[in-house]
Amino acid sequence: MKTLVLGASTNKERYSYKAIHSLVDKSHQVVAIGAKKGIAFDIPIEKEKVDFHGIDTVTLYLNPKIQEEYYDYIVSLKPRRVIFNPGTENPEFYKILEKNKIEYEVACTLVLLATNQY
Repeated sequence: MKTLVLGASTNKERYSYKAIHSLVDKSHQVVAIGAKKGIAFDIPIEKEKVDFHGIDTVTLYLNPKIQEEYYDYIVSLKPRRVIFNPGTENPEFYKILEKNKIEYEVACTLVLLATNQY
């Protein structure tokens, strides 16, 4: 199962950075897109919308306004689910995902991983 961390950062204080660390630590395949290119835990952070294949989960670390430019991109990846981490809740996007038969969860990726519910 491959996870896309959207809103990834190389800043150790950011939750997206901590999520990449936890995902890698638990042997999940990870790809990442952020505002700036970089590397976190040997995972390259891309700046462009890369056509990744086999994405199971998209975990969001973008505020709802910024998410808008990613709606079509995320739907095009055909993930099984999208996780809306705290602060990313977006009822408008929930409707788009439902229409495209993509599951979503309002949850914290770090908590899901820590409690083996990921």
